Amino acid sequence: QVQFVESGGGLVQPGGSLRLSCAASERIFSSYAMGWYRQVPGKQREMVASMDSSGGDKKYKDSVKGRFTISRDNAKNTVYLQMNSLKPEDTAAYYCNVIPPRPGYWGQGTQVTVSS
Repeated sequence: QVQFVESGGGLVQPGGSLRLSCAASERIFSSYAMGWYRQVPGKQREMVASMDSSGGDKKYKDSVKGRFTISRDNAKNTVYLQMNSLKPEDTAAYYCNVIPPRPGYWGQGTQVTVSS
């Protein structure tokens, strides 16, 4: 079973940047379309960015367009989320998963807090 391990979160001031990483345990990772998701306590998890298995067909939630960039390195079984111009409303736990997401693949996530 694929396992994902997210990292790179932290506390950042508004306008700052973070780069999240998601490492996969399986080499079959390269076969999957991947997405980054985020969740705020009390709200449903939402997808913020996605891409196909080769790193193309990138799509973004409207509120992060132009600020977030999703990418992948299939040789390293890793997917990234570059987040720039962060806003307080980006505060959430961030997760990666395949598309569509599989319940058993959720990792621990990485917390992003945007605050002055």
